[in-house]
Amino acid sequence: MNMRLEKPTWFKRRLPTGPEYEKVRGLVDSFHLHTVCQEARCPNQWECFSDQTATFLIMGPACTRNCRFCAVQKSPVAPPDPEEPQRVAQAASTLGLSYVVITSVTRDDLDDGGASVFAETITEVKKICDGVRIEVLVPDFQGDMRALQQVIAAGPDVLNHNIETVPRLYETVRPQADYQRSLDIFRYLRGSSPKLPTKSGLMLGLGEKDDEIKATLVDLVTAGCKLLTLGQYLQPTKDHLPVERYVTPEEFDQWRSTALKIGFVEAVSGPLVRSSYHAGKLLGHCAK
Repeated sequence: MNMRLEKPTWFKRRLPTGPEYEKVRGLVDSFHLHTVCQEARCPNQWECFSDQTATFLIMGPACTRNCRFCAVQKSPVAPPDPEEPQRVAQAASTLGLSYVVITSVTRDDLDDGGASVFAETITEVKKICDGVRIEVLVPDFQGDMRALQQVIAAGPDVLNHNIETVPRLYETVRPQADYQRSLDIFRYLRGSSPKLPTKSGLMLGLGEKDDEIKATLVDLVTAGCKLLTLGQYLQPTKDHLPVERYVTPEEFDQWRSTALKIGFVEAVSGPLVRSSYHAGKLLGHCAK
């Protein structure tokens, strides 16, 4: 039986709260929306809310998959709310956001995996938010590239799909996903939309080895991925996979250097880094 490791000192941080944090949290609640910040218990939600940013979680708070690292609830899911795309757009407009991140639970119960909802949400945000840039963090759509094309056609500024971990750990960490299927998303984008910035992320601390991490980064770059996030896995509850080890900030710095040498345009790497952390700044490197 694995004992839960004590968090190291670098995870101790002051949580920024105050009027701006309460404003974003209240706004999300008033529009009856969900954020991955809250549902996935992101350690940066206080910081991001205080900066008036949020990652909108569409198609409800419940997922059809049972990934063993994720805090998002797993339960029977309801049909997508047809008014949700408009509410996301209204919330983004009210906040005055210049950069919007849209992600979703995985909806294997829907014919297109929810691609049409992504597309409609992108369209609605663009309608009322002048000059906004939109990043989407998409599921694998069970390998349906027609579904992926629906999202691309709506015109996001960044397409993000997280590889999450090394291939050896897929069966344990995300048993309903497939490593090659995730890489196929980047291969498809490399051929169909070569100018679209692409992004992926990995969690470290699940028992992966250094050579496995490097091989995964090489696979991503070879498939066409341009931007990278690397962060520490944190065990959400006792029912989730335990943390095998805490990666030091110095190691994260080294992995960023390695990622850039391998060929990523930019990488953000650190214990508290998550997929959407400083997302707008990361995109800026693709324009240089």
